[in-house]
Amino acid sequence: MNRIRTLLQREQQLTPPTTAVVLCCALSGLATYRFAGHGVWQQWTVLLHIVSSLATTVLLPAYLYLHFRRTTGVRRISVLLSGLATLLLVAAFTLSGWELLIEGQREARRWVYELHVLSSLLLMAVLALHLLLHIALLPARRRQRGDSLFPSLPVGILRTIIAVNGPAVVLLVAASLLYPLTVPPDTTAPAVANYEYPYGAHPFRPSQTETVSGAFVDARKVGNSHRCLNCHADIGRQWLASAHRKAAFDPTYVTNINLLEKKKGISATRYCEGCHAPVALLSGELSPGGKHGGVPGTLANREGVSCTSCHGIDALPHQKGVASFRFRPASDYLFAHSDNAVARRLNDLLIRVRPAQHKLDLASSLSAESRFCASCHTQFMDKDMNDWGWVKMQDEFSAWLASPYSRQHKEDFSDTTATRCQDCHMPLVASGDPSADEQGRVRSHHFPGANTLLPVLDGDLAQLRETRLFLQSNKMRVSIDKPSRRDALQTRLALDEKLRTSEETPYYYYLGETASIDIVVSNRGVGHDFPGGTLDINQAWMEFLVMDAEGREVYSSGRIDDNNFVDRDAWFYRSLPVDRNGQLVWKHDLFNMVGESFRRVIKAGESDIVSYRFSIPAWAKSPLTLTARLRYRKLNERYARWALGDNYVTLPVIDIAWDSLQVPVRVRKEVEAPETQP
Repeated sequence: MNRIRTLLQREQQLTPPTTAVVLCCALSGLATYRFAGHGVWQQWTVLLHIVSSLATTVLLPAYLYLHFRRTTGVRRISVLLSGLATLLLVAAFTLSGWELLIEGQREARRWVYELHVLSSLLLMAVLALHLLLHIALLPARRRQRGDSLFPSLPVGILRTIIAVNGPAVVLLVAASLLYPLTVPPDTTAPAVANYEYPYGAHPFRPSQTETVSGAFVDARKVGNSHRCLNCHADIGRQWLASAHRKAAFDPTYVTNINLLEKKKGISATRYCEGCHAPVALLSGELSPGGKHGGVPGTLANREGVSCTSCHGIDALPHQKGVASFRFRPASDYLFAHSDNAVARRLNDLLIRVRPAQHKLDLASSLSAESRFCASCHTQFMDKDMNDWGWVKMQDEFSAWLASPYSRQHKEDFSDTTATRCQDCHMPLVASGDPSADEQGRVRSHHFPGANTLLPVLDGDLAQLRETRLFLQSNKMRVSIDKPSRRDALQTRLALDEKLRTSEETPYYYYLGETASIDIVVSNRGVGHDFPGGTLDINQAWMEFLVMDAEGREVYSSGRIDDNNFVDRDAWFYRSLPVDRNGQLVWKHDLFNMVGESFRRVIKAGESDIVSYRFSIPAWAKSPLTLTARLRYRKLNERYARWALGDNYVTLPVIDIAWDSLQVPVRVRKEVEAPETQP
């Protein structure tokens, strides 16, 4: 009996604080579950729930330990079973709560949050059942003695409950009312005074960008991507290496944006900055007195296409491109822009444990559609920029729409098997990110494409390897069409019987003849025209070499010379933009462009035939080896030397596809006339 009395006394000491924190935990949890909004008071309630839950996980197990030791041996099976069920639910609630606190809600483990909610609700129901069964099955002798129904409840427990929860409620109300007074409102004014409107009343023209409010956006709402990396570290590392992140400090972009500012003023840079540096555009920097994204040290320069500049897009006003998106700033969590380390950790904690608003703001279903990419990967120039008229430029989206991959031009256009831009340029990769799916995969934010310049300049071998593998992923094919002869050799030699079963006509060249060969270049897997992007400064071309058996060159086309220039007579896939005087616009100063004098691309699912003619010299040793390579370099040499300036490096040349063929060489014999009978 002394042991039972001692346990009861210890249990009575723990009951008031345990009851108080459990009640606070339960009520705050119910409030956050029932009122799922994003108000200030809901967020403070979440923090209160976390604090009370931590206290609960300390006090409740100790209380349950004492309670079970004291009541062991009580022969009321239904009470015992309900008590054991309560214990299991406490364990489920506690363990799931700790995981949510440490890891946050994760897409791949959504069931943890559901378990936490379900176990909490069941815990309250089973606990109530446990208490009711205890009352209903209380032995008659205890009722006759007038024993307390709940001996572990000491006198004055209500005072403890009020003493704990009263101040908690007061603090919750005070924090909810006072916090908004401490946060400066987001500015909707431009970052520079006397913002100019040379392209009409619209604040962002000639960029096609819109905002939900029609006003400017606080730079903190567009930039500060480093805060995203606190939780999305894996995706963040991918983005840091990507061409999107480097879109503003790419030295070629810096050269061109400075040239545009010099020729047409900083307001004209809005045309480019909507895609390359949305922070500068949306915050109202692009006016005299401000700084465009090409200026080192600025937030726009550091972030390029920031996390929120993509994830904040909630609509597309049209699909003509030139940053044709509508931006909606995300709703702030508590301490969103604080510089205090503790406050920042609380902000991250709130996002992790209650990410519903975060996902609503930044995970729009629009981002999974190909037209989302059209906002920047489609481009036109109008009279307000080139002082001439409307000119169509790159348009990967329309090329994709016209391709077999979009399923938009056939009877089965609603087929869900359409291949989107994201399927190629954001493939699923393994990741431990909170947003990873049930297979532990996320969409790659390396954005593999064709930019080999930036990883070379940064010494980023991993990104260069990703880009090389992407370019060599068998989407383009090169095939040398075996030569066929129209003439035949008459001879007295017996016919080799093996030729009767041969499915191919023998092919060969004669010494001294002019040979011809066709090479088929096929776009088998690129979802748009090949090549894409900036056709005027990128280089894609065919290299064709003919070597004899001793390694001597018989013919070549498309070689790179000692000065790193490609043979001018090579077969190029490119465009040649011209200005109003018909001169080549080779510096990518597209504000001078009025049209194109030449364009050669291969549409998706189609092929191009390249024909070559060359002479077979008398010294050539059989067999000849014919080699054809489809080659790619991010920049042509002339532009690279000008745009990179002091940053110039020799750019890598990627062999995208290739084929080779050996052709025998024969000596032509005179045709002998048949003998006539005497």
